[in-house]
Amino acid sequence: MKNLRVVADGAIGRITLARPEKKNALNRATADELADALFALSQSSVRVVAIDGEGADFCAGADLSALEEMLDSPRSEHIDDAKALGHVFHTIRRMEKPVVALVKGRALAGGAGLATACDIVLAHEDARFGYPEVSIGFVPAMVMTMLRRCVGEKQAFDLVSTGRILTAEEAREMGLVSRVFAAMEYDQLAQSVLDRLAAAEPGTMAATKGLFYRLDSLAFLDGISAGIVANADARTTPAFREGVKKFTNRSKDKP
Repeated sequence: MKNLRVVADGAIGRITLARPEKKNALNRATADELADALFALSQSSVRVVAIDGEGADFCAGADLSALEEMLDSPRSEHIDDAKALGHVFHTIRRMEKPVVALVKGRALAGGAGLATACDIVLAHEDARFGYPEVSIGFVPAMVMTMLRRCVGEKQAFDLVSTGRILTAEEAREMGLVSRVFAAMEYDQLAQSVLDRLAAAEPGTMAATKGLFYRLDSLAFLDGISAGIVANADARTTPAFREGVKKFTNRSKDKP
């Protein structure tokens, strides 16, 4: 792959955006490679996937020079180009394995969208997030589906209509970011989160993630009903049986 580095280290897969000279901006080729890498890791033995960026920034958004070259292209080509990034977002959502964004530096526009698409976002204290597309007459279109779910209607519209940039802590308070780690501890603490996710039994993690996002399309009672089935199914797994026995044995050993 020309625009990414993909590494599988034991139970952890890592995808690194590798266009630092472009601040890891997203073009069609990068989006296609991201989708291919995610699919490959979804079929591998890794249990968690991390996405990060080479250099100072996670991802500064769409590659505007590539978009400029397409200005006179027919609408169908613009649709196909947009579909490539939409496919990445959809792939992350439907993967059974958790996908974690490791964000240092700027995550702007499509880069913020890529982070938002991930299941967990671990931000460096100096990270910055924003959707400044309106400043160039663009629309942060695909990301709004995810953004509204993360931060709510009023906050989401504020972000996409003003294009204002958030600090890591502001993004965490809004719900865009899962955790913020100090610079000195970032790599160690982010790794500990990845290790913990990787230690989970794969079937349990797949069932948890699958139901979590399936609830988006279900009414309240339908969601409870789906939860009842998932609860009962989980009780039949070897991982659950072993976990219960370990816990009860520990309790019996306590004075």
